[in-house]
Amino acid sequence: MSEKTYFNPDDLKKFSNITEFQQEYGDKFFQWYGSVFQEGALTAREKSLIALAVAHAVACPYCIDAYSSDCLKKGADEEQMMEAVHVAAAIRGGATLVNGVQMMNHVKKMTM
Repeated sequence: MSEKTYFNPDDLKKFSNITEFQQEYGDKFFQWYGSVFQEGALTAREKSLIALAVAHAVACPYCIDAYSSDCLKKGADEEQMMEAVHVAAAIRGGATLVNGVQMMNHVKKMTM
């Protein structure tokens, strides 16, 4: 028995359909998106690892699937991929904690 979830991996194949309701902006997005991932100061492999890390930080299951595959295709290994995920987790965790300073400042102000 297959468990139904909100996330449908087959929807990733439909990503290009986002132009259906707004062709102009969709086309511009895909042109920009394609340019971003071209070789530049960073290699395509490095960009794919960054994308994988960001995919985890923003919790996008479609991006996680896509960039896990893309990283492997571009020569990244499992250790490099998991290290990128840990970098994302550290940044996300740190961002959460540093916002705790705002809470601390507010509490101190309210309790003085």
